[in-house]
Amino acid sequence: MFDIGFSEIVVIAVVALIVLGPERLPKAARTLGHLFGRLQRYVNEVKSDISREMELEELRKVQQEVKSAAREFEQSVTTAAQDVESGVRDVERQLNTAGETPTAEPQPSSDPAPPAVTAGVEAPAGEPARQPSLPGFDRI
Repeated sequence: MFDIGFSEIVVIAVVALIVLGPERLPKAARTLGHLFGRLQRYVNEVKSDISREMELEELRKVQQEVKSAAREFEQSVTTAAQDVESGVRDVERQLNTAGETPTAEPQPSSDPAPPAVTAGVEAPAGEPARQPSLPGFDRI
C-alpha cells in the first residue's frame, strides 16, 4: 500500500526503539497496528461506497435507456393503433355508403363454362385412362 521495503521497515523499527525505548515500544506498536487496521477498514469502506455509487449510477443510466425505449415503443404502438383505427373507420364509411346506394349485381353468364381439357393417355379398351406420369412420382 505504501510501497515500503524490508530495509526501510528495519530502519523505522530501530529509530522507534531508540526514541521510545524498550518499555513503551510494544504498546506503541500495538496502538500503531490498531490504527493501521482502522485505516485499512476505512479505505475498504470508502472503496465499496464508491463502487456502489458507480454501480448505482450505471443502473440509473440503464433505467433511463429502458424508459426511453419503452416510451418510443409506446409511441410506435399508439401510432400503429391510430392508423388501424383510421383504416377501420374508412372501411366502415365505405361499407355504409355502399349499403345506401344500390349497385347492379353481376348477372351470371348464360354461357356454360368450357369443358376442362385433360391430357389423358389413350388407354386400350378395357383399361381406365391414366394421367401422364411425372418424373419421380411414377412410383406413388
